[in-house]
Formats: sequence, structure tokens, C-alpha cells
Amino acid sequence: MTASAIEANAVTAALGADAPALPHAPAQPSARRLLGLYLLLGFSAGLPFYMFNAVLTLRLARHGVDIVIIGFFAWIALLPTFKFAWAPFIERYDIPGFSRFWGRRRGWIMLSQLGIFFSMVAMALTSSDESLPLTALFAILLAFWTTTLEVAADGWRIELAPGQAAQAPIVAANLWGYRSAMVAAGSGAILVAAWADWTIAYLVIAVAAFAPFPLLAAMRPEREGAGGRALALASGIGTSLLILLTAALITAAAGWALLSAAAGIGLSATTNVTPVVLAMALLPFAALALALPRINRLPSGTAATLPSFAAPYVELFWRYSYAVLAMLAFVSLYRMGDVLTLTLSHPLWNAKGYTLHQIGVADGAVALSASMAGVALGGFLSTRLSLGWTLAIGAVTAAVGNWIYVWLWHADPSAAVLYTSVAVDQFGNGFAGTVFVVYLSMLVSPTNAGAQYALLSGFAFLLPRLLAGASGSMQTQIGYDGFFLLSGALSFAAIFLLPVIARVKGRTPA
Repeated sequence: MTASAIEANAVTAALGADAPALPHAPAQPSARRLLGLYLLLGFSAGLPFYMFNAVLTLRLARHGVDIVIIGFFAWIALLPTFKFAWAPFIERYDIPGFSRFWGRRRGWIMLSQLGIFFSMVAMALTSSDESLPLTALFAILLAFWTTTLEVAADGWRIELAPGQAAQAPIVAANLWGYRSAMVAAGSGAILVAAWADWTIAYLVIAVAAFAPFPLLAAMRPEREGAGGRALALASGIGTSLLILLTAALITAAAGWALLSAAAGIGLSATTNVTPVVLAMALLPFAALALALPRINRLPSGTAATLPSFAAPYVELFWRYSYAVLAMLAFVSLYRMGDVLTLTLSHPLWNAKGYTLHQIGVADGAVALSASMAGVALGGFLSTRLSLGWTLAIGAVTAAVGNWIYVWLWHADPSAAVLYTSVAVDQFGNGFAGTVFVVYLSMLVSPTNAGAQYALLSGFAFLLPRLLAGASGSMQTQIGYDGFFLLSGALSFAAIFLLPVIARVKGRTPA
């Protein structure tokens, strides 16, 4: 039995799906339970996201950290961009203790939740931000374990529901959970910080993020004869603590080396990093352009004979050939505005004098309702219209969501201005995000779903997150209004690649 079949059968057993598990094909939970599963998984992954991103930038701004340094912290969000580097490892190896009893994917999810919990507790205990390197270390660890959780869930989703019509409602449910959690975390943390302090805020979200762990631990084993639950839980936690400690030490050593190198070349808050960032962003395109002629000439099926790490990616590049360059350019532009807006929107609100309570409400009820409306409409239209049309609508709504902040910057501060701006932004973000996930899901091969989706979704945010790290530098040169005009224009520019993207058809192996 294949690993995917075993895991799918485990889902069926755990959720009590109606259909019996087949020995050589992924078993399908009922549609209702599959939607519930991905609502929960989306919620689990979404809670920590704002805590190393938007909430952290607001926290740093309230502590008086320079806007350029705050921009540098946006580079932490680059980590999910490179999730393809460890996605094959997640799909191939088990977590001792956890995986033996609950299966490989649930094992990785449980390890990730432990990592998320302890990283957020560490961020709570260093919430004064007196040592920015320590703040960065724990934020990086939080980003790593959050991303690992997403990788384990994404491949499962694509295996269980191939096809656009099947993907759209699951993607919508997943994003409902994800965005609900992001908004709940952002709004909840900010409101708690307004009432108490940042330490309490991070501890509250850490406990909430850990809530799914006991639910997973209470699920049925992957298969009969898996052994005792208590022993599996104890050995899994013990192994996980060793893994978490090792990851923290490696990250600390790598961070120290990187900071030393940056100091050695004179990188500081006064350095204009934008040209360097743009040059770095072009490197992956150049490397792939050089490799494509050789990959294109490979005989059909060659990718299957390559090492497991390389095979999924070579198969993707071989299947789409030179068109993959246009695809990657399109996905790099499509979410540009959303990423750049997330980086500087909270410092913008802080600069305009909005209170933590007002920001908390905007990040809460306003953002949640608008985002869910966008997700729902995006999921609905993805089942009714061609992807070309839904992607075009998403690009427009995302651009308008950026440009609305130009109005906010020039308008007199008021709750109505803030809430209207956030509603427009989050509706466009929710709509564009939904159709974008459906589009990426249609590009991957079912046999390499997890790794290929990790590559595409990670690459989609490489250029935006590289530029996000330079957002503070850009803001000092063109102001907040110029920054949000530019970010919206970059999202809108993806429309001009749609005629090319719509005609791309992958090769079929002989």
C-alpha cells in the first residue's frame, strides 16, 4: 500500500467516513467531513501567521523600532517560500512515536503544533524586544513550524480531491479556517495587548494554537495493531522536544553567521537594499532558464528515475517546458500587493495615530467578515467561470485593496475610514487568494502533489517577500501613498500575463 493510500485510509478511519478504505487508492471521506477537516487544518495553520508577521510589525512599531528594521523583519516570511526544500523530507519520513500510531501526516502536524506552541511562548517571554536578534530567532522558528504544518496538509488536500470542481469548496473551507484564525489571532492579540501587554497576548494565542493537538491525539490510530496510545504520545513528545531543540540551535547558529556577515559588509538601517533585492529575485529565473534546455530534452518518464528530492520538480519543469517561466512570473506578481500591504499596513495605521483598540476591531470583525465574503465569492465563481476570468477579477480586487490605503493615508483619521479600508483590502485579499490556490492546485501532478504545490506556492511569494524586506527602505523614499500605489500596480500587472497563461498546456508523458 502506498503512503498516500495509508494516510487517506487513516483519515477515513479517524473521521468515520462512510466509504470503505481501498487497499491501493486514497479513501475519500464524505464531502461534509472533508470540508470540516480542512476547516480545522486551516484554523490550525492560520493562528500563528499574524504573530510573526503583521502583529510583530505592529509590536515593533509600538516599541519605536525604525521602519527600515521593521521592513527587514518581513524577510522572516521568506521561509515559507523555500518550503519546497524540506517538503520531500516531510512526505518521505515519519516522526517516531506520533507517525507509528497516527500516521505520517498527522505525525508531522502534531510535531509542528508543538513547535508553534513553544516558539510563541518564547516570543511572549521576549516581548520587550530589547534583543532584536532573539525576537527574530523565535519568529523564524514560529514561521518554520507553521510552514511545516501547511506542507503536510496541502499534499493531502490535493490527493483527496483532484479536479477544479472538487478543489474549490475544499480550498474555500481551508481558507475560511485559515483566514478566520489569522484575523482572530491578529485582532485577539492586539486587543489583549491593549488590555494587558504583549506577553499575555502571545501566551493567549499560543494556547489557542495548541488546541487542535489534543483533538488529534484523541483520534483513532492509522491502522489496527498500532500499539498503545499513551506510549506513542509519550515517545512522540520526547522525540519532538529533541527535534525542536536541535532546530533552535541550528537556527541560532545560522542567524549568528548571517548577522555577522551583514555587519561585515556594512548592511544597516541606512542601506538602500532595494537594488540588491531585485537582483536576488532574478537569480531563480536565470538559473531555471539555464536548466530548462537540458530538462526539456529529457525522455518521457526520466523524472521518475531521479532521486526523490529532485524528481517532483524536474517532472513539473519537463511537463510545462519553457512556459513554466511565464507561469512563475505570473504567480510572482499575482500576490505581490497582498504581501507588501501586510508588511506596512499596521505601521501605517500606527503612524496615523489609530489606537490598539481600533486596530484590533479592524483586524477582527471587519477583516473577518470582508475576507470570508471574498473567499466565498472566489470559491463560488471558481466553480462557475474559467480560471482565466476568476484570476483576472482577483487581480483587480487585490489592486483596489492596495490603492484604498492611499485614501486612508490622506484622509482624516476616523474609525469609518479605517474600517472601510480594511474591508476593501480583505475582500480583495480573500477573493484573489481563493482563486489563486485553485489555480496552483490545477498545475501539479497528483503523484507529486505535495512537493510541487510547495514549490509553486513558495515561489509565488519569493519576489513579494524579498521586496517586503525592502519595504521600509521604499517607504522612506516614496512615502506611504507612493508605496501603496506601487504595490497595487504590481498586483494589477499580472493581468497582462493572463493571455499567455490561459494557453499553457502541460505535456503528457508517453
